[in-house]
Amino acid sequence: MQIKPIEDIRAFLENIAQPMGIEIVEVEYDKRTDTLTVFIETEQGVDLDTCEKFHNAIFEPIDEFDPSYGQPYTLNVSSPGLDRPFKTDRDFERNIGKEVEVKLFAPLMGKKFIEGTLIAYDGNTVTVNAGGKEIKISKNKIAKINKAIKFD
Repeated sequence: MQIKPIEDIRAFLENIAQPMGIEIVEVEYDKRTDTLTVFIETEQGVDLDTCEKFHNAIFEPIDEFDPSYGQPYTLNVSSPGLDRPFKTDRDFERNIGKEVEVKLFAPLMGKKFIEGTLIAYDGNTVTVNAGGKEIKISKNKIAKINKAIKFD
């Protein structure tokens, strides 16, 4: 099935999300299941009620926008998950001062995994404080960076 460009769908949904204090993290379309999934985030995090509220807010408008050119599809709204990788500048900026896990393509100072506090991001370089040591890492050397998940 053919769908409208993801960028167009995202832009349409942003107009609904922003007044609600919701950020669209990603929009995905799965051709195998004809499923359009919208991943959202808020400053307070995302719970089931937030997903339901946003789903209800976009259900009718997105049908009018007709992302699938009249073909049936399933609409999902979801949290991107605790361990989702940072993809946008906003992801990095929102997590400055927080604990992160960094997986590298190749070893840096003998390590392919670094855990520490994200202290800076300039678009090209990530700076992490790991054990009192400031480590600057070029973004293109990072295989995955995400929030560190701690269970107490």
